[in-house]
Amino acid sequence: MKRFAISALALAAGLAASAAAAEELNVVCSNEQTWCDLMAQNFQIDTGIDVAMVRKSTGEVLAQLRAEKGNPKVDVWWGGTGDPHIIAASEGLTTASDVDVSGLLGWAQNMTEMTEGRAVGVHVGLLGFIYNTEVLAEKDLPAPACWRDLAKPEYKGEIQVANPNSSGTAYTELATLVQLFGEDEAIKLLADIGANVNQYTKSGSAPVKATARGETTIGIGFMHDMVKLKKEGFPVELVAPCEGTGYELGAVSIVAGTPHFESARKWVEYVTSAKGQSAGLEVGVYNIPSNPGAETDPDAPDMASVKLIDYDFATYGASETRERLLERWEKDVKGSGGAVEN
Repeated sequence: MKRFAISALALAAGLAASAAAAEELNVVCSNEQTWCDLMAQNFQIDTGIDVAMVRKSTGEVLAQLRAEKGNPKVDVWWGGTGDPHIIAASEGLTTASDVDVSGLLGWAQNMTEMTEGRAVGVHVGLLGFIYNTEVLAEKDLPAPACWRDLAKPEYKGEIQVANPNSSGTAYTELATLVQLFGEDEAIKLLADIGANVNQYTKSGSAPVKATARGETTIGIGFMHDMVKLKKEGFPVELVAPCEGTGYELGAVSIVAGTPHFESARKWVEYVTSAKGQSAGLEVGVYNIPSNPGAETDPDAPDMASVKLIDYDFATYGASETRERLLERWEKDVKGSGGAVEN
């Protein structure tokens, strides 16, 4: 009887250890590092599930998921622009979460419907550009107001933007200009702007930060990142381009083949909850959340006050469209100036 009791205790301990081992989650995050870290911490505290978090740009994550198809090293992909999430869904790299999205805003529900449940919208980010007022004054340059302004020769060497191969932000810019001006005209405009670009960065938020620090005069990126820097006291001004602009639908997706599906599903529920999304304000996240109950900042970008295009996520989130545009960018835009890579 005693031996049986000991064996039962050992079995129970083993089952408990197995359950604990199962309560883990590998997350790849395409948001800002501080937001990635805070959410991992909060989720772990609230659920008891251990989170291993790594931060990568959306293009890098898409490449990783393709390389690891059938044997994924991550369980869930959170953040980043929606186009690569749509591509991942269409290629079977992600799986439906079966999370109830009926309480989220319409655009988040549309993302879920578009991907047959494989991606859920978590935020909207409006595309624009930012300039450093002090550097602009020192160089006696006019303030840009439109996309076409960025191609003017007086801005040679003054602009920084990310590389669309690695950055979802920069791909959103590429797709936006194609939708605004038509493909050939957009590529020509991007080449003209490229003649003024001093650096193509890997990260989409890097040009905005460099502008705030005075390392470049103008940076292209998402306006919520710019709001954070302005609120921190940097001498910057935000611009919503006069011709109109595009936007991202940030998303969260569960990776197909994950052995931790239930934990991943809990992550999706958490990052789309009002509590989870409201916490972003603690680290200066000023994008537009998908949960209408989430707290927002009065200085956050407002979709109603910006001239937005009717962004075609189905077309520009398709693999063939993305690959064609990236090929044209490499051939006709990247080499148009003296910009360096970082």
